Amino acid sequence: MDKALHDNYIKILKEELIPAMGCTEPIAIALTAAKAREVLGREPDCMVVRCSGNIIKNVKGVIVPNSGGRKGVEIAAVLGALAGKAERELQVISQVGEADIARAGALCDLGVCRCELEEGEENLFIRAELCAGDETAAVEVRSKHNHIARIEKNGVLQFEQADIAAAVGGDKSRLTIRDILDFANQVDLALVRDIIEQQIEFNSAISNEGLQHKFGAQVGQTLLKFGGDDVRIRARAAAAAGSDARMNGCSMPVVINAGSGNQGITCTMPVVVYAAELGVEHDTLCRALVLTNLLSIHQKHYIGNLSAYCGAVSAGAAAACGIAYLTGGDYDLIGKTLVNALGTVGGIVCDGAKASCAAKISTSVDAGITGFEMARCGLAFPFGEGLVEESYEQTIRNIGRMGRQGMKSTDVEILNIMIGK
Repeated sequence: MDKALHDNYIKILKEELIPAMGCTEPIAIALTAAKAREVLGREPDCMVVRCSGNIIKNVKGVIVPNSGGRKGVEIAAVLGALAGKAERELQVISQVGEADIARAGALCDLGVCRCELEEGEENLFIRAELCAGDETAAVEVRSKHNHIARIEKNGVLQFEQADIAAAVGGDKSRLTIRDILDFANQVDLALVRDIIEQQIEFNSAISNEGLQHKFGAQVGQTLLKFGGDDVRIRARAAAAAGSDARMNGCSMPVVINAGSGNQGITCTMPVVVYAAELGVEHDTLCRALVLTNLLSIHQKHYIGNLSAYCGAVSAGAAAACGIAYLTGGDYDLIGKTLVNALGTVGGIVCDGAKASCAAKISTSVDAGITGFEMARCGLAFPFGEGLVEESYEQTIRNIGRMGRQGMKSTDVEILNIMIGK
């Protein structure tokens, strides 16, 4: 494999597969506020957090971890400003104490922080403006949940850098199914083992937490209760249970994919369950997860991290391809699996992060597994029908165009409905 391409794929995995606690949008708000507090140098008297619509959509319905069960932009921002540690990035509020939680709740009730919709910005935009007396500080995060793009102190620019896509990030435009498969087969696992092992450890732990305790709508537990011991059911339940816990206040970290913990869990758990069922070697599981993660990132490159398109679909399809890899699947089996999955559930809408994400994950994994089982029988939806067109890669591009461009107006309407406009 070309060395430059190989190194690019390593860079993408290291950038994308990072630990995060809770839903990444409220945590990104907490990070922005914590950094602004650091710049301000003291506790703020008042705060304004300006967010793009997709950030607000994904914060509105999800419980912020370590918040005492609260939801919303305000509690995430106040927690970050009071007790967050910006150097911990997407685990910024992992070390807050009970006193911090109580004080943050009280300040939110007093209205110390307000949220405003920032129109005309990209889908991932957060600006935290803090004031204390005559002092002010402002920090902006954009393009990626932990990418601090701008810092101001008392109205004077202190720091600015390009969006992550234009900076030093890995080039996702060079991802292809065939090259991803070659990379998964050839990569020296010593170069990625730490990343993949951490993903298995963290995401398995939160999945087990969701299966053992009552979080949210308990989608994972419900699947096991009525679905029996079939491996397909266990794969769906393991992925859904991680989301059950994560969307409903569990503070355990996950290793994310394409900026999303739910997508990270969905990429991981079905493949882990099938690997155990099939009795494959651990290194084969690691290579399958390399493939799965990069295929999910490949799809999201065209769609964007935040949109009206449910990212669980991309991750569920990618997980099914990882399962195909575990069985020795070649390029065509993996391509057909992907096409079958996307041709079935492509277009599920994202109406924010919340308890029902677990059910969408279950559905997406189910469609992916069905797509894999069809592909094993030599069956695939014909090219030229609907969004399935010309080739595996063209189908991914078609889905991306639909998600990024075609669903723009859908995204606006979903947000308007959610905020009562």
